[in-house]
Amino acid sequence: MLNDNNGTPYSRIFIFYFDTSFSWDQRNIYLQWLNTEGPISLHNDLCGKVVVLDFFTYCCINCLHLLPDLHALESQYSDKDGLIIVGIHSAKFPNEKVLDNIRSAVLRYNIVHPVVNDADATLWHELEVSCWPTLVILGPRGNMLFSLVGEGHREKLFLFTSITLKFYKERGQIKDNNIGIKLYRDSLPPSPLLFPGKVTVDNSGERLVIADTGHHRILVTRKNGQILHTIGGPNSGRRDGRFSEAAFNSPQGIAIKNNVIYVADTENHLIRKIDLELEVVTTVAGIGIQGVDKEGGAKGEEQPISSPWDVAFGNSRTQEDDVLWIAMAGTHQVWALMLEDGKLPKGSDLKKGVCLRFAGSGNEENRNNAYPHKAGFAQPSGLSLASEEPWNCLFVADSESSTVRTISLKDGAVKHLVGGERDPLNLFAFGDVDGAGINAKLQHPLGVTWDKKRKLLYVADSYNHKIKVVDPKMKNCATLAGTGEASNVIGSSFTQSTFNEPGGLCVEENGRLMYVADTNNHQIKVLDFETKILSMLPILNPEECDVTDNLHVQKDKIRNLPKLPKSAPNVQLPSLTVTPGQTIQFLLKLTLPSDSKLNDEAPNSWFITAEDNTWLLQGQCLSGEIKEISCQTIIPFQLPKSCLSAEAILAIKVCLYYCSKGSGACMMKGISFSQPLQIASTNQGSLTQVELIHSF
Repeated sequence: MLNDNNGTPYSRIFIFYFDTSFSWDQRNIYLQWLNTEGPISLHNDLCGKVVVLDFFTYCCINCLHLLPDLHALESQYSDKDGLIIVGIHSAKFPNEKVLDNIRSAVLRYNIVHPVVNDADATLWHELEVSCWPTLVILGPRGNMLFSLVGEGHREKLFLFTSITLKFYKERGQIKDNNIGIKLYRDSLPPSPLLFPGKVTVDNSGERLVIADTGHHRILVTRKNGQILHTIGGPNSGRRDGRFSEAAFNSPQGIAIKNNVIYVADTENHLIRKIDLELEVVTTVAGIGIQGVDKEGGAKGEEQPISSPWDVAFGNSRTQEDDVLWIAMAGTHQVWALMLEDGKLPKGSDLKKGVCLRFAGSGNEENRNNAYPHKAGFAQPSGLSLASEEPWNCLFVADSESSTVRTISLKDGAVKHLVGGERDPLNLFAFGDVDGAGINAKLQHPLGVTWDKKRKLLYVADSYNHKIKVVDPKMKNCATLAGTGEASNVIGSSFTQSTFNEPGGLCVEENGRLMYVADTNNHQIKVLDFETKILSMLPILNPEECDVTDNLHVQKDKIRNLPKLPKSAPNVQLPSLTVTPGQTIQFLLKLTLPSDSKLNDEAPNSWFITAEDNTWLLQGQCLSGEIKEISCQTIIPFQLPKSCLSAEAILAIKVCLYYCSKGSGACMMKGISFSQPLQIASTNQGSLTQVELIHSF
C-alpha cells in the first residue's frame, strides 16, 4: 500500500507514456543537490541522456525497497552508456526537508547517484506525481516517456531502460559525457560507529549489544564500551558461519537472552541467530530476498519475509520467551517466530521454527481492531514487551502513522496508546506535542522500551530528535530528553542535551541507565536517571584496555587524546570530599581575549585523565567537544562504586584553537585543572558541582 503526498492510499500500478518535454533548469538555482559537484542542468548536463527520476522520501519502506533495483541498474548502465539516475527527494515529514538529514539518509542507504532536495514538492507537483515511490523516465530531450508507480517493477524497469537506450542510440541521440559526481561518503572521517540503529542490554546489565547498522555488524560490549565481540562488517553481505566470516546487510533490531542474540537483518530480509558461546551465526527465518507473503506459516528458513526492523522476546500462553516477535516493516505487520512449540493468542498449536503473521492485515494504515488480523499498521519499527499485569502486551512504535500502539498478548487486540488520529487512513497526523492519547503528537518514532521498575514506556521520537516518556495507565506522553533540535550536545541535563534521529533505546534491568542509539550522531548516548545527566558511551577496542582483576584500564600510549602545549598552566583546585558512586559535574567557563574568536574548524575539546589513579576512569576515554565559548560546558564524571584508594587526583584538560579577528593569526592554547579527591564513606549527596574558570 502506498500513500500520496496528501495521505491518500494507493495500491495500483500505472504506466504512462508521454512525448512532452520537462525542464527544471528555470528553478535549478533554488534546488539543493547532493552527490554532485554542483547543480545539474537538464538542458546541458542531461541532454543526450536517458534519465530515471526516482521520487522518494527516506522514511518510506517502499522507497527503500526500490534502491537495490536502482543499484543494479546503475551497475549495468553508466553515464557513459547514456543512463543517469537522479533521486528527487520530496519529503513527507518536515524533518525530511532538511538537507543535512537527507545527506545522512543518502549515506545510510548507500545512494551513489545525484539527489536533489525537492523540499517544497515543486517537481513532484509539476510532474503530477501522486505517491511514493514513483519512477519517471525521461528521454534525451527531457521528454517524458513513462512512469512506474510503486515497488516490485524491476523487470519492467530494466526492460524499458534497455529498449529506450537502444532506440535512441540507433538514432545517434545518446551522448557519453560524464556527470560530475562527488559522493558525500568519501569525505567522512572514520568513526567507531556508523548510523547505529538499535541497542539492547542483557539482564545482568553488564553487556550491551549494538546494531552498528552502517558498518553492517553487531557489537557486543561491556557497559564501559569495551568491545567483547565484533560480528560481521565492515561491508554488507549475506553469510552464516564463524564471527570472522559472518556478514549482515544493515542490521537493525536485536534481542539478547543469556548467550543468544537474535538480529533483524533488515536489508537481507532475514532473522539471524548469534550464539556467543559457539561464536557462530545462523539464519532462522527468511530466504534472503524480499518476500510478499502476508500470511506466513512455513518453517523459518523457508519462509520469505520483508524488511524486519525490530525483534523482541516474548511468551505464548504456555511458556516464557518461547516466541520472537518481529516488527515486519516491509509488510506493515507484526510476525512471530516460534522458538519452541506453543500457541499464540487466538491461534492453534504451532511447532518450533514456524514463522507467521500475528497482527496486521498488510494494508498500510492506522487501524485498531479487537481481531489482530484485521488491524492495520504503517511500517512498525520498534517493539518492547511488558509481560506483567495489567499490561501483558507488546508496545509497537508504528513509524509512518506516528503512533505508539499496543497488542494484547491475551487476545491479540490492537489498541491505540498515543499519537496519530482517529481516521485510520490519515498517516499525516504528526507533530511534536506533549499530551494524552490522541492529543499527543509524535513524528516517525522508531523505538520503544519498557521500564519495568517505573512502569513507564520510553519512545525514540526519531524525527523530533527527542526521547519521550509515556505513562500507559494515563496515556500521557511527555518529553524526557532532547530539545527538538538535531544536534549533538552531551554532558548536560536531559532537557539541554540533543539527539539526531535516535532510532533505538533500552533500559537496564535495575532502571538506573538508559542507552540510546543516536543514529545520525553515530553514537550511543547514556542517560543516568539518578544524576539526570546524559553522556556518550566510548567504543573501545579490546587492545585499548588491559584487564587486571576485572578492572579495565585504558593504556595511556594509545589514548589518542590531544596533548597540551608545554606552556599550558595547571590550576590547582581545592580538595573535594566525595563518596563512591557519586557524580561530579564540572562547569567549564572559559574566556578568550576580546579580539579573538573560536576556530570552529579545529578540534576544540576537553578530556579527563588520572595518570596515577587510572582505576578512576574504569577503562573509559572521557572527552568531548567544545562548540561554544560564550556559554559554560558541562562535564560529568561519576566515581566508581568501588574505590581503590581514599585519595586520588583527576585532571580536567582543555585544548582550544582560536584566531585574532584583526590579524587573523591562529593559536592553540591549553589548560589543566587538577582536582584532588578525598573519598569518604559517609554520604555527601548524589551530585556535586565544581566551577572551572579561566581567562586566556
